[in-house]
Amino acid sequence: MEEWPTRWCRPLALSLLLVLAGTPVSLAVAAEPLEAAVKATFLYKFIAFVSWPQSAFAGPYSPFRICVEGTDPFGELLDRAVAGQNVGGRPIELWRRSRFDRGSGCHLLYATGSMDRLRGEPVLTVSDVDSAGGPAAGAVITFVLREDRVRFVIDAAAAQDNHLAISSKLMSLAVQP
Repeated sequence: MEEWPTRWCRPLALSLLLVLAGTPVSLAVAAEPLEAAVKATFLYKFIAFVSWPQSAFAGPYSPFRICVEGTDPFGELLDRAVAGQNVGGRPIELWRRSRFDRGSGCHLLYATGSMDRLRGEPVLTVSDVDSAGGPAAGAVITFVLREDRVRFVIDAAAAQDNHLAISSKLMSLAVQP
């Protein structure tokens, strides 16, 4: 029982000391993991509101692949969000690589670089507004921060180019660029 005061008092004492010393305690450190968790959840939830052509899958029970390109901002948050989940009877697989190209087998790709190379592929491409090229980088969905909330912009033309049908419910939740 003596471990409890040590575990909780040290961080509390440090925060109190910083406040009393006039140093602002930044909420940005706490906000970063929360932002990543919200984005990871969005990635998984987007799937239910998008339709892929049958040709995007090798067979009726082949896995649904979520791919993360480059540096992974989600870590195990995304693993936990999709653990044991399936999409229309398809198990979800997570793939992480430095780069994914045409024909890689991704159904949803999160990346921070340009995704124009995947234009025309049945891939839901998702990026961040501050990534290289921003919304013009070929992403179907781009995460943005508005009023300290994670929101998203949908490029309907990019979705159509990628042969994806996005539900009107998801479209209504998107913000304007």
